[in-house]
Amino acid sequence: MAINVPPPKYAVVVNAVQQRIEDGTYAPGTAIPSETQLTAEFDTSRPTVVRALGILQQDGWIESQQGKGRYVKGRPSPSAPQSADRALDLLDQGENADVTLLRVGAVMVPNRAATVLDLDSDTPVILRRRLVGSEIGPVELSEVYVPVELAAGTDIGRKVALPEGVLRHLTERKKIVFDHASERISARLPTAEEAELLKITEQDAVLTLLVTVFDRTGVPQFAVDAVIPASRHEIEGSFPLR
Repeated sequence: MAINVPPPKYAVVVNAVQQRIEDGTYAPGTAIPSETQLTAEFDTSRPTVVRALGILQQDGWIESQQGKGRYVKGRPSPSAPQSADRALDLLDQGENADVTLLRVGAVMVPNRAATVLDLDSDTPVILRRRLVGSEIGPVELSEVYVPVELAAGTDIGRKVALPEGVLRHLTERKKIVFDHASERISARLPTAEEAELLKITEQDAVLTLLVTVFDRTGVPQFAVDAVIPASRHEIEGSFPLR
């Protein structure tokens, strides 16, 4: 059953600015309205506008010039599916100063991860729950699920940061060739805990990205289930790990 939810305020700002860039209202090289002007126009808060501008800059629509403001770059040139890029970023993500480890340890595999990993519901796995921050606030809440057998002999089960990321850590420690990954993206409303951690309201839609990593034989090895403040329809796909 589809869930119809209004887009969060920052998404309204993002969509409006993108539309104005595409139709030429904001031409490449010109300055976009100030945070104060956008806050008044969209009747929202400054943090909401700052988050929207951060997303636009991150995705390549605008750029920030020190001491001068923000300027239009234009519509980003497509180089690869955005969802696949996001999934690859999720897998390559190192646990640096922007990543807070909320929980690390053994748990019974939840239904979503059990389904993609082809595990029974009473199977123990190692969970790494992480909150990723940025200058615009929390941007991602992710949970990594690694079967106990795969985690053995690694630091996956220890509450220590993995600067090289989970994928590379497992590759180096277990000498497994991870061949490809599949992704499943959907939109829903956040739980109360997710809303609190991501600094959004329970009426703001979130994007869920479930990534499953496979070896060369097509056997699922581990999964990452991420929650991102966004609003999109469900899609599925796969991509090579190169």
